[in-house]
Amino acid sequence: MSLPNRWRVPLAAVASTALVAAGLAAPAYAEGPEQIINGTFDSGSAPWWGTANLTLDAGSGQLCADVPGGTVNPWDAIIGQDNIKLTAGESYKFSFFGSANPGKVVKALVQLPVDPYTQYLAANPSLSVSGDTYSYTFTSPVDLPNAQVAFQIGGSAAPWRFCVDNVSLTGGAPPDVYMPDTGPRVRVNQVGYLPKGPKVGTVVTEATDPLPWELHNAAGAVVARGASTPRGLDASSGQNVQSIDFGAYATAGTGYTLVADGETSRPFDIGSDFYEKLRADSLKFYYPQRSGIAIRDDLRPGYARPAGHVGVAPNKGDTDVPCQPGVCDYSLNVAGGWYDAGDHGKYVVNGGIAVHQVMSEYERSVLARTGEPWKLWDNTLALPESGNRVPDILDEARWEQEFLLKMQVPAGQPLAGMAHHKIHDAAWTGLPLLPDQDPQPRELHAPSTAATLNLAATAAQAARVFLPYDPAFAARNLKAAKAAWAAAKAHPAVYALASDGTGGGAYEDNNVSDEFYWAAAELYLSTGGKEFKDYLLASPLHTADIWAPDGFSWQSVAALGRLDLARIPNALPDRARVRASVAQGADRYLGIIAASPYGVPYAPAGNQWAWGSNSSILNNMEVLATAYDLTGAAKYRTGVLESMDYLLGRNALNQSYVTGYGEVNSHNEHSRWYAHELNADLPNPPVGTLAGGANSGIQDPLAQAKLAGCAPQFCYIDDIESYSTNEEAINWNSALAWVAGFVADQDNGDAHGRLP
Repeated sequence: MSLPNRWRVPLAAVASTALVAAGLAAPAYAEGPEQIINGTFDSGSAPWWGTANLTLDAGSGQLCADVPGGTVNPWDAIIGQDNIKLTAGESYKFSFFGSANPGKVVKALVQLPVDPYTQYLAANPSLSVSGDTYSYTFTSPVDLPNAQVAFQIGGSAAPWRFCVDNVSLTGGAPPDVYMPDTGPRVRVNQVGYLPKGPKVGTVVTEATDPLPWELHNAAGAVVARGASTPRGLDASSGQNVQSIDFGAYATAGTGYTLVADGETSRPFDIGSDFYEKLRADSLKFYYPQRSGIAIRDDLRPGYARPAGHVGVAPNKGDTDVPCQPGVCDYSLNVAGGWYDAGDHGKYVVNGGIAVHQVMSEYERSVLARTGEPWKLWDNTLALPESGNRVPDILDEARWEQEFLLKMQVPAGQPLAGMAHHKIHDAAWTGLPLLPDQDPQPRELHAPSTAATLNLAATAAQAARVFLPYDPAFAARNLKAAKAAWAAAKAHPAVYALASDGTGGGAYEDNNVSDEFYWAAAELYLSTGGKEFKDYLLASPLHTADIWAPDGFSWQSVAALGRLDLARIPNALPDRARVRASVAQGADRYLGIIAASPYGVPYAPAGNQWAWGSNSSILNNMEVLATAYDLTGAAKYRTGVLESMDYLLGRNALNQSYVTGYGEVNSHNEHSRWYAHELNADLPNPPVGTLAGGANSGIQDPLAQAKLAGCAPQFCYIDDIESYSTNEEAINWNSALAWVAGFVADQDNGDAHGRLP
């Protein structure tokens, strides 16, 4: 929460480049005095120190230590030096020679030596047996007389030997300028285009007149030509761009490239099979995200791991979890469910929208004229439950829904029927950390109205979705939904605290009118009850314009209710108006796409892109897709397909945000167990994992160090340490899975759709 990318650079780099272009010398930087004492270890190890589990040895002229196995966190074994002086605004060069036997990834830090251990430099060098020299630069944001240099070398199951030498920290270094490599200036959907769908590319250029372009097949032959359309400055990227429309070409094939302005795009296909694969892969993401079950290698090769949080030491487990002190006097078995994102927490409000969209993908496939439910039936996702005559997509959804049911406050307790907001570790853990190795105690957090209404909504939906396959489970869900609804009405303003963010995210939400609306909609659709119908018709949200330019999210769920009321048959007296309102929202998003040179259906206020912007984009695409299902108007499907181009490579960074899709794709998402970037023994995230995406807030230290001043589309880095731009999350993949299912259903791009 690295793939190289580039176009906008910090002003310091722009100034330096301009001086060179003008034939003038770039500014010189005078190296400052050495800050490290005895960095060559010629006089023993002092003043270096190590944690109690290390014995420092400088006898060879290097500082070495045998690191014990069985540690969990990187900071469980540390070598460091204190009392390093930092000056605010000064740029420093930090370098060292390091080796590891066997090879290991370690953490090299310059940081505050006390809580909260603010890191001014955080590097993750991969050390080899033969060793190498590593060098980093950073600019200190603070005046600090007692900073700490630290090598965190814990977190290994097996023992190993660490050596370091020639450690140096000097001021006067040229500022570190992050220049992402964006590759060719012609940007395309690197995965592919449907034969009879739209096909648009973007060329980044200073040219203001139309440019000639050519489409080449895999053999290099020109198969189509035309002229680009100037689009001017794109505010979301800071780039001057032109659009290339080659939609008239409809021949399926592989290895196409687009050529314009002397640049050749990355390759792409024309076809449809890749979307069938993405439909499955985006859903297969969830099985290795499961808590409370061992992940089998025969089902997900390379992703096998022991069951997490089942109480096997050092893990405390989720089978008997107490509340935070003062919250309740009971414990609950809340094992199971999906880990929310890159940490080991499980959150009802995030799980709610995620499991809803997974179940909704199935419901849409059954109802829509273009739906292909057999693509989601039994034996389609390689799950432990495959072969049970239940659609695999519902087997996966059930794993999460069972967990949500467990989070309900039991009868006879205060706030009975409410749902606990979340369950996670009592303190933050580091990366990497497999779920079964998490040593932290687990805690139930206080119930909230928002979580309770998420349970009411998803349980009501599950009641109708699972009825043909497991009537008893359906009845259990309906009972829980009604109890949650009654409890939320009795306690309509119990809010999660923004301050409750130790060990996991706070997920605060002090406006639950939208959760009430969504829950009422799902209960009405599953029961037809007058109470829920009356609530819907009386709610201001029922007729409000809820189609925000920046999309819906876990914190804003009224759209979930509106979309289901539109697409699922019901007897609302104004259902025609509800259905028309979806098309009105979709028309707004088409307008945003038309105004965006990159074709993005996303226009947040102030051009400030949000955390998880890719999921917001996909959620707006769900509105477009639903409008197509409701009306059959091809313009809405075209909008979905053009928007998909952005996620798969036609963007300012010229990379796909889906792991394993596109020649350059996100694959270092922030995760404690998909942590290959930090530990070569661990995998990257599964193919089909969506990265959070550009985030103007850049709330993590790595992004702040590298992306300061970024134009919105450039506020992203594919590095495991950038949790604010590059985390993976269940509610982001649910949006991807829903849209991927819709696109896969469009076949060549000429399917004819309309819901009943």
